[in-house]
Amino acid sequence: MEEPGHETAIPGCRQSYLKRSFGNVLRSLLTACSRQDILDIFSKFDVAEQNMLYRVYTQMIVNLHRTLEGDFDAHCQELQVGPILDKVEQLVEEQSLDPLFSDKTNVMDLANDLTTAKKSEIQRLTALLQRAEEQNRQMEGRISLLREQPQEASDTANAIKKLKTGITAYFEANDMLPPI
Repeated sequence: MEEPGHETAIPGCRQSYLKRSFGNVLRSLLTACSRQDILDIFSKFDVAEQNMLYRVYTQMIVNLHRTLEGDFDAHCQELQVGPILDKVEQLVEEQSLDPLFSDKTNVMDLANDLTTAKKSEIQRLTALLQRAEEQNRQMEGRISLLREQPQEASDTANAIKKLKTGITAYFEANDMLPPI
């Protein structure tokens, strides 16, 4: 069955299953007619002729079975069904390790889960952005207060200086000493 130059590989599960299934289907099709059915079909013949016809039928079924299995194997070999099924089996095994390709994963469920996760991420990021904007507004308010404070402090210092000068001038003009 193997051509020269081709390495014999241990068939994978899918390849073995295909050959086994074909054999079972072929066997059930070719043995669908029982001995009793043959005897009933050729009931007009005598018993010796019926037995001989049954043996011929049996030999024909065995030969047909061998021929069909041989042809099936030859076609599988020609079309490289074995290596293709082995590759399919390898891909299925690799994908079964990946949760995105799991048999139990529904694509729509996955899309919904991903959409929900992205929406919650957007809401979380929006809340963080709003919080950061509020903190920026507070910081800008503090900065403007700090910028105004030195101005107010110098204004206050100037007012105190003017007041002190005015009080001193008042007491000097009245020849009095300011109370301590």
